[in-house]
Amino acid sequence: MKLTIIQTGDVPAALRPRFGPYPPMFSRMFEAAGVAFDYEAVPVCDGAAFPEPAQLEAILITGSAAGVYDDFAWLAPLRAFIRRAYAADTPMLGICFGHQIMADALGGDVRKSDKGWGLGRHTYGIASRPPFLATDLPELAIACSHQDQVITPPAEAEVFLASRFTPNAGLAYRNGRALSLQPHPEFDDDYTVALAELRRGKAPDELIDTALASVATPSHSRDVAGWLGNFLSR
Repeated sequence: MKLTIIQTGDVPAALRPRFGPYPPMFSRMFEAAGVAFDYEAVPVCDGAAFPEPAQLEAILITGSAAGVYDDFAWLAPLRAFIRRAYAADTPMLGICFGHQIMADALGGDVRKSDKGWGLGRHTYGIASRPPFLATDLPELAIACSHQDQVITPPAEAEVFLASRFTPNAGLAYRNGRALSLQPHPEFDDDYTVALAELRRGKAPDELIDTALASVATPSHSRDVAGWLGNFLSR
């Protein structure tokens, strides 16, 4: 099965020599979870043409430094792509910015949160249990890095992950083929730490230090990756 990665951003330039580009993080994530895909990356943020979503087997929309409120030329075509994919029931997963732009395109409200930066590993309560979520755990710990949030989910979406900081952290859509997460299960601990350190001067030092300490919390990212892979390929 081919997973088409709609690339909307990349690893920050300062970290790219160490961690490489963004799309391989997802292939490594799924491989570590025992889920096999063929991959193609479509860097729409660099001007690549959007494919026809009804002809794709599965879609993943990546994170980005962009916000849904920005005026980049690729944002309006991305919204149209998401709506066509949703109407065609093409399996679709959004991560971080992908989560936000899916909500925005499908009728939700996304803004820069007055809560500030979310950094490091956060813990999210399981607010509902869509069929793909194969666990009885009450909460999941996953890395995050964001300022923007889904403030109001689309009417088509049900919240399945939530925290006090991020009340709409995971959305499962009513067509049963679309899913999105605010946190980043593709981040390994070294990258989570490096990305938090990169925010010094932009976020308070106390918040950075808390983010660095948070990686001591055991992660559920590999389990999450397996569930997401199964969702896309079922």
